[in-house]
Amino acid sequence: MHIIVVEDNIAVAKGIRYYLQDAGHAVDLIHDGAEALAFLKSDLGDIVILDINLPETDGLTILRDMRARGDMRPVLMLTARTETDDKISGLDAGADDYLGKPFEMEEFGARIRVLSRRVSTTPQKVAVIGDVKFEKGARTIEGPDGPLDIPRREVALFERLVLADGRLVSKQALLDSLYGTGSDVDEPVVEVYVSRLRKRLLPFGVEIKVKRGLGYMMQTRP
Repeated sequence: MHIIVVEDNIAVAKGIRYYLQDAGHAVDLIHDGAEALAFLKSDLGDIVILDINLPETDGLTILRDMRARGDMRPVLMLTARTETDDKISGLDAGADDYLGKPFEMEEFGARIRVLSRRVSTTPQKVAVIGDVKFEKGARTIEGPDGPLDIPRREVALFERLVLADGRLVSKQALLDSLYGTGSDVDEPVVEVYVSRLRKRLLPFGVEIKVKRGLGYMMQTRP
């Protein structure tokens, strides 16, 4: 799964990111409400972890905006507010679940698994390029003879490129898909993953092209 974490407490956010990445999920990390409001309008995430108390724009406002736009992705609200009225406000705004701080990671993980099952039971979007098929819900890449054995980070890279539908994707956007927004990993790492993925895809009629200074695009080989 590709999970968006919106949390302004740096320590809590990093703990969540490490936990989710260890479980095999791709994670984008955002600390500011206004940035999250804009980011969620164009990202490709499957589940949103959303804190209520955020700088600039609070979590409830972000959630209401999502639902008003018809964005029905599962949302788990995180908050130090544990009173019943606050929980009702979050659920009424469209949250799928509500977890008060502090919490145990085991319980957090269980709630994410529940939301993941909801995602996996919805109709999956399938993208086809060359002789390769990508199922977004399961995040699997298949060739003519079945699933391809591709490492997790390269799958995240492929996902971002194939769902761009031939448009350029900046190196920074790819880095965010690999390590999450706000990571301290340098951009040249992207070149390593692109090179590896490019070699895997060439036999299937798919190529990754680079536009110097602009980004990368994925397309079918002529």
